[in-house]
Amino acid sequence: MILGADLLRIEDLSISFAMVGGQVDAVKKASLRVLPGKVTALVGESGSGKSVISQSVMRILPRIATASGRILFNDPLTGKQTDILQLSQDGPDIRSIRGRRIGKIFQEPMTSLSPLHTIGDQVSEVLTIHEHMTKDERYERTIEMLRMAGFSKPERAFKMYPFELSGGMRQRAMIALALICRPALLIADEPTTALDVTIQAQILRLLKDLQQEFNMAMLLITHDLGVVANVADEVVVIFHGEVMEAGPVEAIFRRPAHPYLKGLMAAVPHFDMKPGERLKALREVPVNASHLLDAAGTRKTTGSEILLSVRHVSKSFQIRKGGFFRPSEEAAVRAVDGVSFDIRRGECLGLVGESGCGKTTVSKMLMRAVTPDSGSITFNDHSGPVDVLEAQGGDLQKLRAKIQMVFQDPVSSLSPRMTVQNILAEPLEIHDRGTPKSRQEMVGALMEVIGLNRRYLNRYPHSFSGGQRQRIGIARALALGPELLICDEPVSALDVSVQAQILNLLKDLQKDLGLTYLFISHNLAVVDYMADRIAVMCAGRIVELAPRETLMRAPVHPYTKSLLAAVPFPDLDRPLDFSALKAASASDMRNWSVQFQRDSAGDGLATVDLGDGHLVLARRNADVRELRP
Repeated sequence: MILGADLLRIEDLSISFAMVGGQVDAVKKASLRVLPGKVTALVGESGSGKSVISQSVMRILPRIATASGRILFNDPLTGKQTDILQLSQDGPDIRSIRGRRIGKIFQEPMTSLSPLHTIGDQVSEVLTIHEHMTKDERYERTIEMLRMAGFSKPERAFKMYPFELSGGMRQRAMIALALICRPALLIADEPTTALDVTIQAQILRLLKDLQQEFNMAMLLITHDLGVVANVADEVVVIFHGEVMEAGPVEAIFRRPAHPYLKGLMAAVPHFDMKPGERLKALREVPVNASHLLDAAGTRKTTGSEILLSVRHVSKSFQIRKGGFFRPSEEAAVRAVDGVSFDIRRGECLGLVGESGCGKTTVSKMLMRAVTPDSGSITFNDHSGPVDVLEAQGGDLQKLRAKIQMVFQDPVSSLSPRMTVQNILAEPLEIHDRGTPKSRQEMVGALMEVIGLNRRYLNRYPHSFSGGQRQRIGIARALALGPELLICDEPVSALDVSVQAQILNLLKDLQKDLGLTYLFISHNLAVVDYMADRIAVMCAGRIVELAPRETLMRAPVHPYTKSLLAAVPFPDLDRPLDFSALKAASASDMRNWSVQFQRDSAGDGLATVDLGDGHLVLARRNADVRELRP
């Protein structure tokens, strides 16, 4: 191999951190390359050393880190080869490379962008540092870059602050900032992890287009094998700081050799899974729910009657607009608009949609954390129906014990000042369940259920991994023996291998304890694995509801079709059709066929029954035969 053929070449890179408890080796003699104009994907779980490698390339490692080896950057502009590790971390040589010849997109754009400066100021600041340009030239270049990054009105975006943009738009601003100097290499650190599937597809398409436009190379850091299959030319698989396997994307996906890579692929949920087929987690979590049955007295329930019935629920929020020199005025934003659905006892109902569609607001209304403007919610207890919105005092206390929630972020949902013992015992104390001794037995049983050792009870949440923290959150939700568990994006922040653990755990608990789930997610492959029926939500309304097999195989509504078309498969034979992915939002009704749009009077949409439990939101006078696939 000719050394000059590689744009970036990392040789025997080792990175260690000096910690109080001793030295931590984050990367161990890792070697990889990035070819000019190509995409190299660096794949692995959290903690495997991916982001630390990217920091070493940008020379922004923390002071406590020590790095050895070589990072050779062959700049095509100057024809000069530079060993980045030999440069001073704040010297002029690395500053001429960092941000100018090597750009970086960070994982979380909200924390990477300054909240005090406009998007335009932050993007043009890079030009101020690296280029000799007048103010007007910087403005013109910034406007051009924002337009290329997908802003339809770049002049308006120039004056906006990061908090005024959606997650996808913030990521576009981050891309504009990284590419404003036309770098030879772009490092993209998990650029789509926190985004919806449709926004993720748009960002991937944008990155591919800009890569070709600028003839730029990319080091893509991700744990999503679907993204890798659609974007990468070469793949490097890393585990605990060591490179396990590397090669062209064709060889990696069609002939994986290392057991770790095979394990990662088996842990990804996909649409071709057979009924009853389980995800193969890299590290299985032993589940023993018999202790919980004995301690909580939870009975397995059978039957297909309705456990929870939601009818015509709506919720609006008042948004105050104003400024220093004009009076404030309030505008109503309809977050949930006439939502109706049933959850049958013992089933898992999936609720999917993009961020902002109203999924979490619905879950909060079911928990009585938010009061709807109109509609009804009925919980069918064994003793009879309970009006959720009218329950007060002791009735509300009993109701909340029967409906529990697993939150999206296990870090912020667990108190950092409480031990696991206190976290799991707190619900029992609040609801005055049992004696101190029986509570202790219950807490131990909950630890057995989630596959954690009882000796961890005196630890604090920060000493656990993300997957372990989520398991603790699940155990806390199970403490009171609930009948309905609302899971709000419970695996969106987790790696695929840990995600497989949590999903299998939830399935086992549903089977052993007779639980009923409302499973909220924007990951359609996850919902396909978990749910019996799926409701698709868009702009506050449920646009389609059907059994899982029907919705995944024969969707009717154009929004559902857009969601499914945007899912990246970890399969080279099923690539994303980037040419068919429209830059406009999937929720934009103007892209839908006439049957699914409101008429000229602004109304006319109703739920149409297509048979076999398949419901779709369409015009009242739509022909059912035309709607059927």
